[in-house]
Amino acid sequence: MRSNVLVSGCALAFQACSEKSTPTAPSGPSASFFVTSQTSTTGHLGGLAGADATCQRLAVTAGHGSRRWRAYLSVERGVNGQPTHAKDRIGTGPWYNVNLTLVASTASELHTRTGDAAVFLDERAQRINGQWTGSPTPNQHDVLTGSNADGTVATGLTCSDWTSDSASVTAQVGHADGLGPNQSAAGVLASWNGAHTAQNCADTAPRGGAGRFCCFAQ
Repeated sequence: MRSNVLVSGCALAFQACSEKSTPTAPSGPSASFFVTSQTSTTGHLGGLAGADATCQRLAVTAGHGSRRWRAYLSVERGVNGQPTHAKDRIGTGPWYNVNLTLVASTASELHTRTGDAAVFLDERAQRINGQWTGSPTPNQHDVLTGSNADGTVATGLTCSDWTSDSASVTAQVGHADGLGPNQSAAGVLASWNGAHTAQNCADTAPRGGAGRFCCFAQ
């Protein structure tokens, strides 16, 4: 009888230990994307390191700082002098905005979708001024990317790797709201990461900018 009790007790103990060691599934999605509320009058962001630090600081302030955040920016001379592509800095997805709305499930989906004022929110869940109906002025929907639509570096369009405020260089930008003039969503104007070039890196305001950029959690 004693032997049976011991066996039964061991079996229960083993079951309890097994249950405790079983990994628990994530409780649900968490915020992993936002457009910066912070603006910059120039394209000098302090390089990738400075932009990443801005993403992390804004995320922490808004209560999303438990993950590592990185700026969606490409540079021509990154590690070992080689290009760094924005698409390679942000993980593999899925990504959700701060309202936990799905932005994209995969990198492929991310780089084929268009901008959307209701999805491309800042870290406080605020819409970015743009060309959507009822938007406040001025238009600030341009987001700095230095990237082509596929997430690779747009050569010569990175404000000298985000270290220049010169009027002689420029940067590639996308449209957070996916809209061009007269709310056009046609062609490249709908692109959130490769809509057109900024006027220059000395002033981000012309053509609809404010020096914002996108942040992703890995």
